[in-house]
Amino acid sequence: MNANKVIEAKNVSKWYGTFKVLSDINLTLRKGERIVICGPSGSGKSTLIRCFNRLEAHHDGEISVIGIRLDNKMRNVAEVRKNVGMVFQHFNLFPHMTVLMNCMAGPMWIKGVSEIEAKQKALKFLERVRIPEQANKYPVQLSGGQQQRVAIARSLCMEPAVMLFDEPTSALDPEMVSEVLETMTSLARDGMTMVCVTHEMGFARAAADRVIFMDAGRIVEEAPPNEFFASPQHDRTKLFLSQILSH
Repeated sequence: MNANKVIEAKNVSKWYGTFKVLSDINLTLRKGERIVICGPSGSGKSTLIRCFNRLEAHHDGEISVIGIRLDNKMRNVAEVRKNVGMVFQHFNLFPHMTVLMNCMAGPMWIKGVSEIEAKQKALKFLERVRIPEQANKYPVQLSGGQQQRVAIARSLCMEPAVMLFDEPTSALDPEMVSEVLETMTSLARDGMTMVCVTHEMGFARAAADRVIFMDAGRIVEEAPPNEFFASPQHDRTKLFLSQILSH
């Protein structure tokens, strides 16, 4: 596998029972690229991104992440997850731990980093997402937007090769969305390799190198943002954009 390729999916398909949720997906993400995946509810976009760190198992085709093929070997899965940051709709923070300890836990438990080094990393990345003053609070004391920024900082503390965002703003109140998108846009500007499933088309315009539109488990269209928004080629893409941009 080319060292520049961070994720490579070849002819990937997946079923839930008899329902085919992913159909012959081909996708390559290179180092430093930012891809936004959009599409209607049920199009398979979240399932696809969850396949990239084996939270979901694909059934046909091949997925390789940082040169490691994802299959049923748990050793491979564990190695990939060390190098893939994942930010979910819901923050999944440990409620009994402070913000600082939420960020220190992964490097200490999974990578064997010392407590001193883990604390330095945690403070650095809390500063990076602009909430260092929240370090000694518990998640319940934070707003939704702040909790999501802690979740981003926690992933960054693992110094991942790629960040996956699965609709990271969909559970937030509207006034909190912008602070999370600003953090993500800043990461993109700094060259973070990322795949983001989102309906936030402003973020796609500002931060993506490519926008992928999925429908019914397939990649229907893929283009740079300026082409994607100015001249979509597929009727299904045109309909989706007309609906989402009218809101």
